[in-house]
Amino acid sequence: MTTKSIVTLRGENELMRRAGALFDGVRREFLCAAGEPGTWSAAATGSRRTPVPGLVIRKLYGPDVFRASGGRELLDLLVGAGAEIRISPAPPAREAIVVDRRLAVLAAPRPAAGGPRTYSVVQEPDVVAGVRALFETAWETATDLAVYRRTPFPHLGDADRAVLRSLAAGHTDETASRLLGVSLRTYRRRVASLMTALNARSRFQAGLRAREVLGHRSDT
Repeated sequence: MTTKSIVTLRGENELMRRAGALFDGVRREFLCAAGEPGTWSAAATGSRRTPVPGLVIRKLYGPDVFRASGGRELLDLLVGAGAEIRISPAPPAREAIVVDRRLAVLAAPRPAAGGPRTYSVVQEPDVVAGVRALFETAWETATDLAVYRRTPFPHLGDADRAVLRSLAAGHTDETASRLLGVSLRTYRRRVASLMTALNARSRFQAGLRAREVLGHRSDT
């Protein structure tokens, strides 16, 4: 690392090469906010295997973690490692890591045109404190993972519920996609995702489960 208070790095490989030792040196507190599991994959791979006693590890995710490949398995792994996990109503406004209140790493949005993502490593005390305060605010409004999992389908957004209404109404894919203003391919992809969430093995079963989720009476 340089002596500058803010350093911009390109890609996770550079992030771990330049800041990995700082992650490994965590002693008191490791806070992480991520919209999806892949954001800090290199950090997870290169971080300490056995945390020091008393280390507080808090991970905040958006609801999309349940849809991401390997997301549920990752959550189970983190819980088994002793991490506290909460799910926010929406993806975190900014994906970030805060280490021991002395270092923050901010992930820039993924480039629309592709290419490596950039990360800002910040050691300016006031900035780090501000990032940590934002994390704490989001943490307080998020739901503990165990509670979240007991809530029936908490991760369904407005778009999902619109698809559920189409399933409950028995619309064909062509009719539903037209009514929702999305392509047939997009609609079918959303249906497939919801069938997994609803644990439904058929469209008919998904329609019945959709009516339950939406609170419809069987004769409506």
